[in-house]
Amino acid sequence: MNEIHFDIEAFLAIASAITFVGWIIAKLKFKGDAEAPEGFVGALIGFGYSFFPVFIFVLVIRTFVFEPFRIPSSSMMPTLLTGDFIYVNKFSYGLKMPVTHGTLIETGHPERGDVVVFRYPLDQSKDYIKRVIAIPGDTVFYDRRTKNVFLNGEIVPQEAMGSYDGFHDDISPQGLNLKKEALGEGREPHLMLTHNGYDNLFKNTKMTVPEGHYFVMGDNRDHSADSRVWGLVPERNLVGEAKFIWMHWRIPHFFEGLKRIGSKIK
Repeated sequence: MNEIHFDIEAFLAIASAITFVGWIIAKLKFKGDAEAPEGFVGALIGFGYSFFPVFIFVLVIRTFVFEPFRIPSSSMMPTLLTGDFIYVNKFSYGLKMPVTHGTLIETGHPERGDVVVFRYPLDQSKDYIKRVIAIPGDTVFYDRRTKNVFLNGEIVPQEAMGSYDGFHDDISPQGLNLKKEALGEGREPHLMLTHNGYDNLFKNTKMTVPEGHYFVMGDNRDHSADSRVWGLVPERNLVGEAKFIWMHWRIPHFFEGLKRIGSKIK
């Protein structure tokens, strides 16, 4: 059963439905709003006539095409930083109904390495962003000691690149190690971070991903609560694929941050 969650999408759907009534009345009975009666009723009809096209346009774009998001935490460093505003393609993984989020038309499925936005399974009023590590049918194993990922019995290659000295958010960059990780043939390796030592937050994790679910992790591996902690992401929770950074805004390192604008997310 599809659950309904009240968010901005739900507000737009309700506003579209209410103003549609005013638009219909104005069109059929008052030939637009020119002949609408004066007073409160007339004002409501005029409001619906004027704003229904605006609400329905924004709802369609936000539901089926794209949605802007702001990165709120450091869990995807160094790929994404706090203050990045990203473009999310909502067409990548299917056209979905507003509010209930049921799939109308399938247009594709996440692949290993995709950076995806999804509704947090434990609180669907929140949007999270992580990288897809394993897809349905994969057996995934995370070794907390070596910080390696194994897919279907084979280690996911990691290349050490030395200490990380780039931008940092709410954690100290000291002790962070920059690496490249390759999640499959034909896919460009992505950057990731690990920290010296290990945290009791994470345990060795091994599972076979069932149909309709995805195993996701943050690129800042030791500072990301993800599928190692709270489990898998159901396919119906997917919002879209993160494509590029269209704006960066934060006071520290402001001008350096602006150089990130237009960067492709990979």
